[in-house]
Amino acid sequence: MSPVNRPGSSSPTRRERARATRRRITRAAYALFCQSGYAGTTMADIADAAGVAVQTVYFTFHTKGDLLSSTYDMAVLGDGDRAPPERQPWYLAAVAEPTVTRALRWVVEGAGEIVRRVTPLDLAARAAAESDPDTARVWDHHEKMRAESYRELIDLLRGKAELRPGLTPERATDLLLLFVGPAVYRSLVMDRAWAHREWVDWTTATLLEQAFGLRDGEPGIVTPN
Repeated sequence: MSPVNRPGSSSPTRRERARATRRRITRAAYALFCQSGYAGTTMADIADAAGVAVQTVYFTFHTKGDLLSSTYDMAVLGDGDRAPPERQPWYLAAVAEPTVTRALRWVVEGAGEIVRRVTPLDLAARAAAESDPDTARVWDHHEKMRAESYRELIDLLRGKAELRPGLTPERATDLLLLFVGPAVYRSLVMDRAWAHREWVDWTTATLLEQAFGLRDGEPGIVTPN
């Protein structure tokens, strides 16, 4: 007689096994893209690193571009419970913080952890995007998502202090995209060997001054009209 699966059995379901396989492939792809470049990594390389057949990689993701998009999602959401940024502790702390100084530090620290993970992947994707339209499409899609998320962060911060005179929310978003983005992070941390904490401190102080006309330490509380 074949064994009966009782309620509460620890045996994974087919969906759980598929999810685990998808995550294993994504992890392998992320590591290889960052190490060997996007163009220099084949689907066979990813299958070998993930311990699955190459047909499984294609069945799960269909195209290399779809797999690249999944690695971006993992870099942004993390490899744990994958909660979206607006549900993560740093975002909730920024919402609750009454001063723009401390709220902005929460934003830089939280988004900075995402940037730390995304930067090596972004470097590989951007290099490939110059000659591969499919890669360019994936990169552009995730950049647009980042811009939308950063605009929401600017709106959150504007509820705590006014922007510097003459600065529009669109320009403030551009500043956030620049300073809390892969290009500056790569230049200072990866190329110039800044510590991640040094980057957080400098970025927070720079954005406070450039976006809100404040110096680090000034609370920047909105005064009622």
